[in-house]
Amino acid sequence: MARYIGPVCRLCRREGMKLFLKGERCYTEKCAIEKRNFPPGQHGKTRKAKLAGYGLQLREKQKVKRMYGVLEDQFRGYFETADRTKGITGEVLLQLLERRLDNVVYRLGLSTSRPQARQLVRHGHFLVNGKKVDIPSYSVKQGDVVTVLGRSQKAPAIEHAMGEVKGRGIPGWLSFDATTIIGRVVSMPTREQINLPVQEQLIVELYSK
Repeated sequence: MARYIGPVCRLCRREGMKLFLKGERCYTEKCAIEKRNFPPGQHGKTRKAKLAGYGLQLREKQKVKRMYGVLEDQFRGYFETADRTKGITGEVLLQLLERRLDNVVYRLGLSTSRPQARQLVRHGHFLVNGKKVDIPSYSVKQGDVVTVLGRSQKAPAIEHAMGEVKGRGIPGWLSFDATTIIGRVVSMPTREQINLPVQEQLIVELYSK
């Protein structure tokens, strides 16, 4: 499957905000946004174009795509599903993205970033309802139980993540028992529980043209 393999700090700088793609580094002074908060490229410092209309809508879409690590065709698929689903299209879109297994692993604090969570899922470290799932885009449902494969519970990456992200907090639609390393999907995520600085309505407007 195609994926972005370039420097992820460029993506944060292009969007002008932290997308938290490099784990704990994003919380330190080494973060690119802390050091070089201007768009990448030769003219990044002097580029002062004001966005309006299509430009704002495009940037909002790119921001969300990059946060969740989804490429264009897959993102459009999520939008089309959200558009066919009862409810507010923009909110349903975010709910579908939040329900991805790699995002759930990240939200539970079992990885330091979504890219790391995606890699851990692909390597088969997690079970959903007792069955191994190695598809990052797998969509969890209310009542699902996410656990770490027995031999993977002592994996350095997972142990390190659990130690690093203790204070990050877990959204209300999930629960996690650090003693047994068991996560549960308590309910479907609401917009209030998806704490992201995005204006999803701009994405709806972009795709509705």
